[in-house]
Amino acid sequence: MSDLHDRARAAGLMRDWQDAKGNDQRVSDEALEAILACLDPDVGEETFVSADVGDPIALPSGWHAASATLTLESGETVSVTLRDRDGRVELHERFEPGYHALQQGTRRLTVAVAPPRCPAPPPGRHWGSAVQIPSLREGDGAYGDFASLGLAATTLGHAGAAALAISPVHALFPADASRFSPYAPSSRTFRNAWLAPAGEPVVEADALIDWSIAAPDRMRDLRLAYDRLSDDDHARFADWRAAQGERLQAHAVFDALHSYFHARLGASGWRDWPEAYHDPAGETVGRFVSEHEDAVAFHAFTQWQADRGLAAAAGAARDAGMAIGLIADLAIGVAGDGADGWSRPQDLLTGLSIGAPPDPLGPDGQNWGITALSPFALRRQDFAPFIRTLRAIFAHAGGVRIDHALGLGRLWVIPDGQPADQGAYLTMPFDHMLRILKIEAHRANDGRGAIVIGEDLGTVPPGFRDTMAGAGMLGMRVLPFERDEDGAFLPPGGWSAQAIAMTATHDIATVAGWWNGRDLEWRARIADTVVSDEQRDERATDRTRLWDTIGNGALPEAAEPVVDAAVAAVAATPCPLAIVPVEDLLGLTEQPNLPGTIDEHPNWRRRLPDRLETAFADPTVAARLATLNAR
Repeated sequence: MSDLHDRARAAGLMRDWQDAKGNDQRVSDEALEAILACLDPDVGEETFVSADVGDPIALPSGWHAASATLTLESGETVSVTLRDRDGRVELHERFEPGYHALQQGTRRLTVAVAPPRCPAPPPGRHWGSAVQIPSLREGDGAYGDFASLGLAATTLGHAGAAALAISPVHALFPADASRFSPYAPSSRTFRNAWLAPAGEPVVEADALIDWSIAAPDRMRDLRLAYDRLSDDDHARFADWRAAQGERLQAHAVFDALHSYFHARLGASGWRDWPEAYHDPAGETVGRFVSEHEDAVAFHAFTQWQADRGLAAAAGAARDAGMAIGLIADLAIGVAGDGADGWSRPQDLLTGLSIGAPPDPLGPDGQNWGITALSPFALRRQDFAPFIRTLRAIFAHAGGVRIDHALGLGRLWVIPDGQPADQGAYLTMPFDHMLRILKIEAHRANDGRGAIVIGEDLGTVPPGFRDTMAGAGMLGMRVLPFERDEDGAFLPPGGWSAQAIAMTATHDIATVAGWWNGRDLEWRARIADTVVSDEQRDERATDRTRLWDTIGNGALPEAAEPVVDAAVAAVAATPCPLAIVPVEDLLGLTEQPNLPGTIDEHPNWRRRLPDRLETAFADPTVAARLATLNAR
């Protein structure tokens, strides 16, 4: 084996892998070399270990079978004896889950002890819905915000829902209205300022959101709210800001700089700024902060306002009787030119993007245009960046959906500027990350715990779903994908009880849209062609297959009875939670997002036709709600 291959293996790069069809593939030496040039795999001495509660904890080399001191997270200090087992030194004492510190001489080690499983869903079987917050009509604004979310949660809770899933609310780029995708955030540790409530605006209720107008309007409204803060609120904001510390300050400085250079230079991200501003700790940035203290304070205020709004929405969900409450969504990564990429580049896979390898649906592979936390940086920092990210997403949530949960185990990494097929899988410290996830999930929701849902759609490595289930993570089972090897749809009773059931996701056609072939029409329009006879025939076959599984009687032409049957089907599965997106509750045709498009489809811009309270009064919708509650 060559030196290149040795270095790749030592860094956790997988030279050989299997594609979606099970065929063996091999990464080229050129791709390995380019990826290795972006990695810093030296982690130094290991200072972090983890285990499930009650299991022996294997220690790194250099530790001896002798006495040591363990400082528990509570502050209590106990003396322990490390034991030698077949040449491996282990810690055997049983203690409570948490992050503890082990010391022997000058050596120090963080010991993370996890509960055996993530928190379980409430007993019984429940249903919930999913919404794109900006699509909501509650509040009379140009789009829905956290105040709208609270009103929608109240309506859904009173209708019997136990949960309300939302797309990511991570911080975006408040000065750049073109960057509104929730899955390409500036930072995952702060909030989307555009969703912060700001008064009671009343505007014309358009069917599509015009972010180029709506986003600047919201920032102006927030500025007015900041300028009108009462003395008491200003003091509360100042206390909150001080408690957030350096991380909030860095984020607010980034937003202030981004606003400044976007207005003057049209800069999209920090790489477009003058070079002197690339160093957050540099003299030039320090001078900017001192000269623009008010702008920095304003952007910190937008984070306070957003956090308060999200907390209020979560409280509204609980007050309306939701047993789970809000289910937050954790994006897989961040935009490299955003706040995290500027202030903490050492935490990220700088120089690399993440995506997916070529497969039958994407023969060229996918480059998502974002980067992710570096496994080496995580080990160097005792996983502090991951813990911070989890604590931000679990705040105010009764559950969390982890987008592309496979990324906890491996990431397809691509050198910046290269096509997606020039990537490779990079191994992540899955065992450590999974245990940290279990610890933080139990601490979430004011100690009540939060359920964890892992997005496990697509090509899944053998055994991954079993590992998820063993850790108490719920998978996702989505109606169009639940089929046997022959393509027939699985009956609801045969779905996994270790997952949530869904009629659709934001990335695929609604039930009505699928039945009517609306997704095929969109793809054809974008490709400047027409839907082929072959596609129509295939969809007709699938329609018959679906109706044979979930329907009753003759094959309908209209979509409405199919939507009714789909809702009843997911309600009849053994899954502990059925999620019916609000688009399917209402029987809508258009989907929120069409993957692989930017401007060709109005992604993240669609508004619902009415307020949920009004829509739920419709007899057809009310019947679907009754089905969910009855089943």
